[in-house]
Amino acid sequence: MRAMILAAGRGDRLRPLTDTVPKPLVEVGGKTLIEHHLDTLAAAGFREVVINQGHLGDLLPEKLGDGSHWGITIHWSDEQPEALETGGGIFKALPLLGSAPFLVVNGDVWTDYPFGRLRAVKCDWAHLVMVPNPPHNAGGDFALHGAVLKEEGPSNCTFSGIGVYHPRLFTGCQPGKFSVVPLLRSAMRDHLVTGELFRGGWSDVGTAERLETLREHLACV
Repeated sequence: MRAMILAAGRGDRLRPLTDTVPKPLVEVGGKTLIEHHLDTLAAAGFREVVINQGHLGDLLPEKLGDGSHWGITIHWSDEQPEALETGGGIFKALPLLGSAPFLVVNGDVWTDYPFGRLRAVKCDWAHLVMVPNPPHNAGGDFALHGAVLKEEGPSNCTFSGIGVYHPRLFTGCQPGKFSVVPLLRSAMRDHLVTGELFRGGWSDVGTAERLETLREHLACV
């Protein structure tokens, strides 16, 4: 299984920090967010990782190189000068991801989720890792009914930004800028998306306040 880290976003809510550094290169716990992901992916046995580049994207290969530090190969998917959002970015990178299901993780989250667990997931369309709703997303994103995800319901929880996608999810898509969410919602209406609830460590580093909270937490562990 190959993996992709979504790293092309602008990170407007973290300005002025992200005026000079892409959000995945923000440091927490002594290393950058994206290095945390690469550590975990390599330890889980992933050997090929695709990373997309957008805002200040040239700084990513300068920092990470070819992946040999982790014993992996990094494939770069350049979206400069304008990022293509989640769906467009994944669609552009499909030739690098192969014909089998692949893991995708947002580059602006921190987590201790064991990525190796997803290597055994049977994924015909999509499988999403959900987390309990944080204060900034109290209403949740999707509803988990057993192992099946629906658009809404009494058991709403928050999408972690971690998932496994089959390339067929993107059938019929065209190159350009678009979100993956409408594709997921369409598949949910046909009961094609599975999910799981993860109660471990996870943080969406979307604002300066959440970044500082995460740094304080990691300083204490």
